[in-house]
Amino acid sequence: MRKAGKGGLVLLAASLFVACGGAAPEPVTPAEKAPEKAAEAPKPEASGDAAAAGVDAEKAEQCIATANAKRAKFSGEPPKVTVRHILVRFKGTKNADASIKRTREEACLRAMEARDKLREGADFDEMVKEYSEEPGAASRGGSVGEIERSMVVKPFADAAFDLAVNQMSDVVETEFGFHLIFRSE
Repeated sequence: MRKAGKGGLVLLAASLFVACGGAAPEPVTPAEKAPEKAAEAPKPEASGDAAAAGVDAEKAEQCIATANAKRAKFSGEPPKVTVRHILVRFKGTKNADASIKRTREEACLRAMEARDKLREGADFDEMVKEYSEEPGAASRGGSVGEIERSMVVKPFADAAFDLAVNQMSDVVETEFGFHLIFRSE
């Protein structure tokens, strides 16, 4: 596998942020990076109408708690990992398409549904096509590529760098929605 140089990493970081619906970030030097314990972006509020939407409120609450479990950087983690992911968005997430009307609870439960299918042996590429709402994800099999911790939002990085090779995360929430992250290298 060909390793990307510094310019390739900047391009990859820009691609990831744009793929998740964000604007491409400007490259930063280590001195400009936020401290390790920087505050996370505020989470969108729960919709409050989970019951009205026919959602099992207890199951949705458990899903959201799992998706927001605290993960920390550990001393033995590699400097880079290669990951794929599935992104399920909900109304109010950062850069969500206006056509997305599902509640936060519905999105979390949808991500759990995809997770459960994957645990039962479903093909990751097929699940990306069926569940992921990241532009272009289906054509890339959900690939984000090789990332450094500083290239992605903290909850995503914490989960991705906690994985062993060929391991999938549980549901993870970021300001972009709910993710399932699979570490391939």
